[in-house]
Amino acid sequence: MEPVKSPYQIITLEGKVLFSAGEVISEDSIQSLISSSAPFSQKIWPLLDYGSLKRDLLFFLNSPPYSSIFEGSDGITEILDIMKKIKLAEPVLEVLDYFEQHDYFTYRHMLTVFALTILIARVLVPDYRKKVSEAAYGPTHDFGKICVPLDILKKEQPLTWDELQQLRHHALAGYVLLSYYLKDSHSIAARVARDHHERRDSSGYPRGIALADRLVEIVTVCDIYDALISKRPYRDESYDNRTALEMLTDLARKGQIGWQVVKALIASNRHSKPKYYDTVVSIEKRGVPPPRNSYGIIKEDN
Repeated sequence: MEPVKSPYQIITLEGKVLFSAGEVISEDSIQSLISSSAPFSQKIWPLLDYGSLKRDLLFFLNSPPYSSIFEGSDGITEILDIMKKIKLAEPVLEVLDYFEQHDYFTYRHMLTVFALTILIARVLVPDYRKKVSEAAYGPTHDFGKICVPLDILKKEQPLTWDELQQLRHHALAGYVLLSYYLKDSHSIAARVARDHHERRDSSGYPRGIALADRLVEIVTVCDIYDALISKRPYRDESYDNRTALEMLTDLARKGQIGWQVVKALIASNRHSKPKYYDTVVSIEKRGVPPPRNSYGIIKEDN
């Protein structure tokens, strides 16, 4: 990874500062952090047995529109089978506890994006079981949001430019935090956390690189989709399913995300569950965005 300056501090839930604001983050500095940190107790938990996670996940997946997406397939069984094999260190799982208690939107989002990623990866990623399970990959793509103040995550009004930058900082922060906890800066989990807001045309963040990893791109598309169809503090209503899929189609048309992933998601939404490569996608827009949606609107800084 090319060196990049951290605009804000990166801190663990326990209050340990890994990088201060203005410090340069590079492969060398992360390896130094990993090797110099004192050993810490890492009790390992099976992901599926942790707290109410399984019960909550099943509730989310049996609610619209996910109930239709997973209808008539063994998708939920497959997800549970994969999750049985994933074990995570207690500090990582405590982040899920944190969001469950303080920001339920993010808690739900992390679980549903992970489940949908598995469903889409089944048809697009060779040996997907190994890839979504290795290096303790799990519902951690938004891990870095623990470094974003809760009043920003839960803000109902438009963000200021500085608040937007703090929110975007979660991608870089998640990469550092997961590298630190997993002792591996090359793990799939760390890379997904860092790169899930990048785009194929290099218009994303935090590094503005061309998104090329298929698994990361699947997380990216699932992340956008779930954010659109879910309740959020900054709008009165969620996007309806058609409008959300049309927005993803538009991003594919612009070359920001790949058509194959979008088609696989659209296919999973159709009752007949066609093969993604047989799925015909209309570029005609008939959906209507929800009212009072302040996402993307920047408020003048005081």
